[in-house]
Amino acid sequence: MHELDVIGVRVEAPSNQPVVLLRETAGDRYLPIWIGAGEATAIAFAQQGVVPPRPLTHDLLKDVLIATGQELDEVRIVDVKEGVFFATLVFASGVEVSARPSDSIALALRTGTRIVASPEVLEEAGITAPDEQDDEVEKFREFLDQVTPEDFEEPGGSPST
Repeated sequence: MHELDVIGVRVEAPSNQPVVLLRETAGDRYLPIWIGAGEATAIAFAQQGVVPPRPLTHDLLKDVLIATGQELDEVRIVDVKEGVFFATLVFASGVEVSARPSDSIALALRTGTRIVASPEVLEEAGITAPDEQDDEVEKFREFLDQVTPEDFEEPGGSPST
């Protein structure tokens, strides 16, 4: 398994489809995963340290884990089939639960849990950024520094769910 860092989320134009970008910690591959607006908001909130007045779903799940004494040990992105990614939540007790990567990433950011991907997933869906693409990566990082959770709100002012 290869450990990944969450670079951030952005909205892909012209489709307005959010994407979360992960990067291999000990390599040069990036893993883009297209996600829903609600999950994009949850990931952006976690990265920016935004604490909503009432817990959102991922905050609630974190609170349930704490209340029940469960520890999330690792988030694994284990497969990709026809562009659909699959993840597994691995608990310290040895229990494994199938989950969507977007939800898994949002929960991992809240719990400080490491995120890993199988070599097969990185081989199939990973993208290597050659030196000439470093400017694009820097532009993406600059975008992430400027993006706010409100950028993922639907018309009418509330985050999509």
